[in-house]
Amino acid sequence: MDELPKSLLLEILSRLDDSADVARCRVASKAFNTLFPDLRSINLLCPRKWRGSSSSTGSSSSLKKVFVDLLSKLRIVESVRLRLHLEDAVDEDFAKEWLPRVSRSLKSLSLSALPYSIVLYSNALPLISTHCHNLTKLNLGLPCLYVDHLNPMPMLTSLTLECTILQDHHLHQLNKCFPNLQLLKLVCLKGLKEPKIHLLNLQTCHWVVYNGQPSLTLITPNLLTLRIECSTPIAIHVEAPVLSRFYLRLYALKHVGALTAEKFQNLKTLWLDSMYIDSVLSEFPITKTVTNLTLDSGNKASRDAKDSKLTLGMVFTTFPNLTSLCIKSNVWSELEACLNPEGWEILDGRIGLKTICAYLKLVDPSLTFSYVAFMLDRCKGLSEVSFLIHAGVVGTESNTFMSKCMARWPGLKWRWGVWSAYMEDSWITDGVSDWIPQII
Repeated sequence: MDELPKSLLLEILSRLDDSADVARCRVASKAFNTLFPDLRSINLLCPRKWRGSSSSTGSSSSLKKVFVDLLSKLRIVESVRLRLHLEDAVDEDFAKEWLPRVSRSLKSLSLSALPYSIVLYSNALPLISTHCHNLTKLNLGLPCLYVDHLNPMPMLTSLTLECTILQDHHLHQLNKCFPNLQLLKLVCLKGLKEPKIHLLNLQTCHWVVYNGQPSLTLITPNLLTLRIECSTPIAIHVEAPVLSRFYLRLYALKHVGALTAEKFQNLKTLWLDSMYIDSVLSEFPITKTVTNLTLDSGNKASRDAKDSKLTLGMVFTTFPNLTSLCIKSNVWSELEACLNPEGWEILDGRIGLKTICAYLKLVDPSLTFSYVAFMLDRCKGLSEVSFLIHAGVVGTESNTFMSKCMARWPGLKWRWGVWSAYMEDSWITDGVSDWIPQII
């Protein structure tokens, strides 16, 4: 080991996810120990022996001593990732001991604590804003944060807040102190009622909405990518004129709320995930720029057809210039179950749609084929069709169905495979590359 090139040994050390493993390597190898000070990151993830005895003052002090010792031996520290017990994470004296030492060179900082259920406030954010003027990436997973008296951090471009308590006026403070954020991720924040994000330079936003939040407003003139996931009914207002990719997941058991938006002038890729696709589509503004669309309803059971108003006519009315359409299994079942000729004329002679991908269950192969025929016979511009058939379908039925499709429409390029909720999609045929858009 000691005879390996220094650059390779340093690369090995830098790839270890936990600095406790780095410490073990230092003991095992003289070369590793010599090169250790050249590392530029510390990742200490609260080993189990400390987790199991968090009430022990000795164990807590030992952990802090190990962390400070590791930190002091590095020549330059650019990244710190620290996961501690809650009592340690909110210990202001501990933070003051190590944070100033690395503040000049620190670019990335991640602090998280367990358990989240205990409500203790942390002064971490004011301390960070005081000392870390060159920080560009910050990730905080602390139950409660003080956000008053923050210093502006114009260098910060990426912020993640997880499982913490904030009030609406706290978000206003964050908007003011982090004016140049380009990436914002907010996961399961508590305490918000009608939050408003107003960031002029934000380009990517991912918001996982916690229970009990009735509304959400985003005013982001330079936002390019947006992902919103909600578990309860919510009213969403978006002003993002240059938005190009949007993933909207509404997985509440009932649809109460509304989506309002300024006109989407540049939206091209859209992923809608909801049991109530018909309601979401009825609220979505007609958007002529969307070319790639995915319709999904997660792993939930499909709705009763009599309760659904979803038709392909509704889809193409809202998004008249689609070139690629992907329909996940439960949405396809919903469409198939209410085979309604109303609105089909919108597909007659359609030449813009080029590719279709559908996830099929083949509960009734003849019904599925009838629906496929209605669609493919009307979309004259189609060139590629991809079908994924549920892994539980007997192989002979899948082969028969696909053979029938390929014989009926020999001029199309076909691709087919298998899907299951418990495995990745598996393509059987070769050829066409997967066009399904990837979002955030």
